[in-house]
Amino acid sequence: MIDLKYCPGTLTEGFSTYSPSCLRKVFRNKKVSHILPYPKPQSNDGMEELFMENRRRISISGVQEKLSLLLEKNKLRLTKEGEQGEYILKPIPRDLKKIDQVPANEHLTMQIASQIYGINTAANALIFFADGTPAYITKRFDLKEDGTKWGVEDFASLAGKTKDNFGANYKYEFSYEEVGELIKLYVPTWRIELEKYFNLLTFNYLFSNGDAHLKNFSLG
Repeated sequence: MIDLKYCPGTLTEGFSTYSPSCLRKVFRNKKVSHILPYPKPQSNDGMEELFMENRRRISISGVQEKLSLLLEKNKLRLTKEGEQGEYILKPIPRDLKKIDQVPANEHLTMQIASQIYGINTAANALIFFADGTPAYITKRFDLKEDGTKWGVEDFASLAGKTKDNFGANYKYEFSYEEVGELIKLYVPTWRIELEKYFNLLTFNYLFSNGDAHLKNFSLG
C-alpha cells in the first residue's frame, strides 16, 4: 500500500492521490488513479512479454526503455497494435546506478523546471505499478487534442545530420551556438525564442543534464 502525503504530480502537500490541478494538466481532468493496473515489467514472463511487445511499437528513441499508454475513459492502459499512445511511461531502468530513484529524480527536475524556472515542459507525474514500484509518466507534446500529430522537427534534421552522413556521434557533434544560428534561420520570432533557449541551456547546466543533444531539441 502506498501512503502518499503529496500529489505525485504537482508535489502539492495534503493529497493522497493526484490533485485536481494535476488531473487537469496531465489527464484531461479525468479522475485517474496513481496506481497502474499492471505489475512491474519484471514480475513474470507473461507481463515481460506484454511490455516488450509494447516497446517494439513505440517510435521514440533513447537509451531508457519507454512504454506507450493511452487514456480510456478514466483508466490508463498499454496501447495495442495500430493505436496512437497519448502518454510515455518510463519504468525504473535496469542499467544505471541508484535506479530506484530515477523516476522521482526526473519528475522532480521537470517540476522545478516548470514551477520554479517557468520553462514550458510536457505535463508529467509519478505513477506506480500495482506493487508500488514508481515510474515516470509524461503526456506527449506532439499530439493535438483530436489525436493527430503536430509537425515537429528535431535539430538533427534541421542541421542535416544523420548517422549515415556524420557517424554514430552525429547528434553530439554540434555546438549550442550553432543551434542558436538554426533558431535564427528557421524561427520568425527568433529574438524571443533565443532568450528561452538560453534559459533552457542555463537550467541544463545547473542540473547537469548530459542528454541535451540535437535530437532532444526540436521546433514545432
